[in-house]
Amino acid sequence: MVVKVYGPAYASPKRVLVCLIEKEVEFETVPVDLLKGEHKDPEYLKLQPFGTVPVTQDGDYTLYESRAIMRYYAEKYKSQGTDLLGKTVEERGLVENWLEVEAQSYNPPMFTLTVQIMLSSKLGLPRDENLIKESEEKLGKVLDIYEERLSKSKYLAGNFFSLADLSHLPFTQYLVDHMGKEYMIKSRKHVSAWWDDISSRPSWQKVLQLYAAPFKN
Repeated sequence: MVVKVYGPAYASPKRVLVCLIEKEVEFETVPVDLLKGEHKDPEYLKLQPFGTVPVTQDGDYTLYESRAIMRYYAEKYKSQGTDLLGKTVEERGLVENWLEVEAQSYNPPMFTLTVQIMLSSKLGLPRDENLIKESEEKLGKVLDIYEERLSKSKYLAGNFFSLADLSHLPFTQYLVDHMGKEYMIKSRKHVSAWWDDISSRPSWQKVLQLYAAPFKN
């Protein structure tokens, strides 16, 4: 059964796409235009009652929330493709640890920067420079912790690429390519090396080639 992934142009669904490519799972995509409000369509809300992307359909099995979807497919197909969860329970614990860091500490200021810098004009919202400055400061503090962590291991959960690293790809690409804030990555030696490594993976390059960002600053 081919997995359907809804909303491939956007950042969170791209997490799922990279995961599926790394796991060698066949998929097809269904476009959802958020700027046109298609995520609020009654038929879509039957799949995702909160009206966000992504959604995956695997036969009659439906999931939403990108990190939950990644965990599911990384576990379901653990024996094929790239092992994204670690080989021991301790490695799995570190993967989960850094996935939570990404979700709770890294993503909130990153998401705010995305909305303020890349989306505010398209949504008819005023750009809040104070909020941008505050969010950049918060993100900088998180990246300082990453710098320390990555001085001790090649990847966040250890010396193996995992979901913890993968989950950072889409929004960090916005930061580097579309927000003009590449210096936040490049000014930190170990973070910069980590980013160069994970962003050059063939799976991510394929996603970028197939599914362009729906908006640019």
